[in-house]
Amino acid sequence: MRVLVIAPSWVGDMVMAQSLFITLKQQYPDCQIDVIAPLATIPLLDYMPEVSLGIEMTVKRGKLGLLTRIKSGLNLRDYYYDQAIVLPNTWKSALTPFFARIPQRTGYVGECRWGLLNDARLLDKTKLTKTVQRFVALATMSKADVEDFPKPVFKVDPERQNQVIQKYHLSKDRKIAALCPGAEYGEAKRWPISHYAEVARQLIDYGWQVWLLGSGKDQAVTDQINQLTDGACLDFAGKTSLGEAVDLLSLVEVAVSNDSGLMHVASALNKKVLAIYGSSDPNFTPPLNDKARIFYSALECSPCFKRICPLGHTACLTDINPGSVISELTDS
Repeated sequence: MRVLVIAPSWVGDMVMAQSLFITLKQQYPDCQIDVIAPLATIPLLDYMPEVSLGIEMTVKRGKLGLLTRIKSGLNLRDYYYDQAIVLPNTWKSALTPFFARIPQRTGYVGECRWGLLNDARLLDKTKLTKTVQRFVALATMSKADVEDFPKPVFKVDPERQNQVIQKYHLSKDRKIAALCPGAEYGEAKRWPISHYAEVARQLIDYGWQVWLLGSGKDQAVTDQINQLTDGACLDFAGKTSLGEAVDLLSLVEVAVSNDSGLMHVASALNKKVLAIYGSSDPNFTPPLNDKARIFYSALECSPCFKRICPLGHTACLTDINPGSVISELTDS
């Protein structure tokens, strides 16, 4: 059996998609799983042993790219896939499997995809309350499997770990904490800079190393945090590839993170994750390991799922005291 999965664009969703891949392998041990993903997330597939092949989708997020998607489907006809599973709910994401003439094309109806999908499912959000459950449900009709889904588990190559250690001249002589203060979605998911800086200062006083991780878009934030700690942190934001960021996270004891892609990466690496939620819902996209600790104010206005706080105060984040996060670290 050969399965093509059309993957989501966000880093966190790609991590959670591994639960689907594991489920497929549990049901069909000899199946080959190939994944179409954008360049931004395709490096994560290197850490998922269930995936045989990653295929880059060159269309940028938010763009239709009709001819590119059709051409991609035509090029995949010779792969003779038995099934396609389409994780995004957009109409455009179902085009490539359709033009690849894959016999079974599975996904949620989403944007009226009758015809493009011939195994179109109706999504019951009251039963499938988590994103990961919605992914896994596309591989199985068993309610038990959906409720007891496998957790993402990244496999890290020790050689790659050593390469990143050598490249950045790192030392493991002290405990390492990673702070991940970015959130691609917007500022309503970002814990205040001053709060992150306070955590960093306290950990440094306790003898920890503090690493700041994020994309190039997070550099202004990590730079401010580092300034508030008199430059005592190692700031990797915008300096690493996504794969290097994964390898760096594999070396830490704990990650303090907003609800972001790196939070899910740290969780898949089985690290202790202190996850800070603001405008998003920790029941919908929680970190998926037993070591995780969630900080959530649960205000009357939460979760609003807005990029920017509509009330202008972002109290859902500012009310989470740095002391509570520090206590979770130092008491463990």
